[in-house]
Amino acid sequence: MNVTLPREQQKWLEAQVAAGQFTSIDEAMATAVADLMAMHADDFAWAEPYVEQVRASVARGDVLSGEEYFKRLNAKSQDRDFARQEPRSIETLRSR
Repeated sequence: MNVTLPREQQKWLEAQVAAGQFTSIDEAMATAVADLMAMHADDFAWAEPYVEQVRASVARGDVLSGEEYFKRLNAKSQDRDFARQEPRSIETLRSR
């Protein structure tokens, strides 16, 4: 089989072979095709356990609204900002 690639892709493949990423252009092309085949065949079955965990959490009511989530996130951010501030003397704090 002969394959004609755009010049930019050919140069990139040659550079990958020269850098030792692949032993040959043939290996690089076979890897690319195998990756495409896997991507098209992926039915996301691997994600099913995670989806089931989320469904169970929702069924138990272990959820936060977006508003509550961002409220908590902002509070954590403010706590971190406060912790990063320079230490102040009692006098400085009283003068506020």
